[in-house]
Formats: sequence, C-alpha cells, structure tokens
Amino acid sequence: MENKSIRPGQIWLDTEGKRIHAHGGSIMHIGDTFYWYGENKEKTLPGSGIWHWGVRCYSSKDLYNWDDKGVIIPPDLKDKESPLHPASLMDRPHIIYNRFTKKYVCWLKVMQKDESQKSTVLVADEILGPYTMVRQNLMPLGMSAGDFDLVVNPSDGKAYYYFERVHSEMICADLTEDYTDVTGYYSTHFPQPYPPFVREAPAHFYRKGLHYLVTSGTTGYFPNPSEVACSPLYHGPFEVLGNPHVGDESNTSFHSQICSVFKHPGKKDLYIALADRWISDLSASLPYEKSAEIFERIFNPDFDKAEIERGPEFVVDTTKAGYVWLPFRFDGKMAYLDWKDEWRIEDYE
Repeated sequence: MENKSIRPGQIWLDTEGKRIHAHGGSIMHIGDTFYWYGENKEKTLPGSGIWHWGVRCYSSKDLYNWDDKGVIIPPDLKDKESPLHPASLMDRPHIIYNRFTKKYVCWLKVMQKDESQKSTVLVADEILGPYTMVRQNLMPLGMSAGDFDLVVNPSDGKAYYYFERVHSEMICADLTEDYTDVTGYYSTHFPQPYPPFVREAPAHFYRKGLHYLVTSGTTGYFPNPSEVACSPLYHGPFEVLGNPHVGDESNTSFHSQICSVFKHPGKKDLYIALADRWISDLSASLPYEKSAEIFERIFNPDFDKAEIERGPEFVVDTTKAGYVWLPFRFDGKMAYLDWKDEWRIEDYE
C-alpha cells in the first residue's frame, strides 16, 4: 500500500511490507533520490546478545515510500573483537560526502565494556558501499566520544564533528581534510556534572545565518526533554533557547529522541526532525522524572550506589522501535515542534 503522508509514532513499513530499521541515522539527498540509513535492529531481541545487525539503508523519491537497499555495512560475524561484531555496542552511524577525495565517510560510535566510547571510521566510493574500515578504537582528542553528528560546510567543504564527551560536555572538533580524523582544534559547550543533565545526541542544522544544535538529556533509551541552542558560528558560543516540543506535558520529546535534522532540498524552509521512538509501547516506558532520578543516582557521586535499583524496566526491545518525524516551525530564532498525527510534504512551500 502506497504511503501519501507521514504519521509520527505509527509503525512504518518499507515497500515490501517489512518494518524499517534505520535507527539513530540520517537522510542524504543524492540526485533525485533520498537515502535514509541507520542502525539495523531487526535481530536485537532482549537476551539475544545482539546489539546491532549492521547499518541498513533505504531509498525513496518522496520521503513516504522506502525501498530496502539492504545492509550497506554488514555485521562481522567472525571476529568477536571487531567493532562490527553483532555483540559490539555500535550506535548512530553518520555519513558525509567528501568532495575532495570523492569518498563517502561513515563514523560509528562504539561503546566499550569499560564504559568508554570509541569511534570507527569507514569509507566508500558509493553511498551504498562497499565500505572499508580505515580507523577503529579511535579516541578523538584523547576523549571518550559518545553520540555525535557530522557536518560539512557547503561553501568550503570543511567538516566538523559534534560529540558528547562522555559524560561531561559537548565538543565541536574540526575534521581533517579526508574527514577520517580530527585536527586537534576544538571547542567545548554545555558543561554538566553528570547524567541525566549532560547533553547528548546532537543534531545540527543551519538556517538564516545560525547554526542550531538540538540535544537530549542522558537517560538511555528512556526519552527526556530536548533542548535547542544556536550560534552564528560552528564553534559557538551557543545560546540555549529551550525545549522545542510544544505542549509536551510528559517531558519526553513526544516519547522520542531526535537523531538528526534534514533540510528538504525542494522546499524553502522545511526542516524535518528525525527521531527514534525506542520504546514503542508507551505504557512500558518510565516517566521522565523516574528515569532522570535513576540516572542521577547512578552518576552523582553524592549518592550511595547501593540505593540504585535497576529492574526489568531497563530491558528494551529495540526490534519494535519506531520513528517520530516532525517539521520545525520557527518564531524568530526559536525552533518549535508541534505534534501532528499526520502531515504531508506537499503542504509546505
């Protein structure tokens, strides 16, 4: 059945009738085609020992109907030490195109057993691969690097890497000319003492002379309030503007976490927030106040760790995770997201 609109929070199937698995990812527009890629969670049942099944990609002409192009970065089933092994805690692929090297460059975040987080970098000649790993176990700037976004300046091709320095602040680092490493120049933003207050999951977009960063708090798969900040420069300083989600009494960003923001190339001012709804059964999710309390008890050194209770609610079935896509509405500098049960690209100029 052909889709003719976007329905946030509803189950989204590809053109073969299968659930779409492109989590924590982004959209690239190449020629007349949109490519949506992200974490493939098709096999990540609780207790399976599988965290991911590679990076999957879909293509579309209209952003409504998506053809499965397959797993473009497959899991490594042979090497248990590989960052691509299914048990490896790989998250949030981001791909950018380098017009100088003519390569697509993909960065992956990989959480380690010691709770540090490292990066893996791959390159390919085409968006659909094949991809070749060029770096692994990378600690950019010597830092534990968590959730991130990659940004290319369209005027000069210079690239930037926004990432959460686990668990303390947001970093903006310049990338090398080949986009596979950092140069050493960086800036720091939004310092916080510990989760849930630390900002993570940065999503960058540029509009009318301002660089925007949308971030979430740090409560794992449990959703929390988003925050919008802006600056005239890539490296800030950033002005915090507030929570974009209008009327969100649950304080959960409409039960989702924004992973990227996509500017529609055919529209004057249509910016789409792409978000994951990691816990599709809303009754199974924790209230924000409860998840925030748990994470503060875990990370606040003033709390007795014996008081921490991690119950069965921490087990999340990500094979059923869904998506919440919403268009931004702007009022001055502020970017707002209004809940819509259904909306159409055609309704925007």
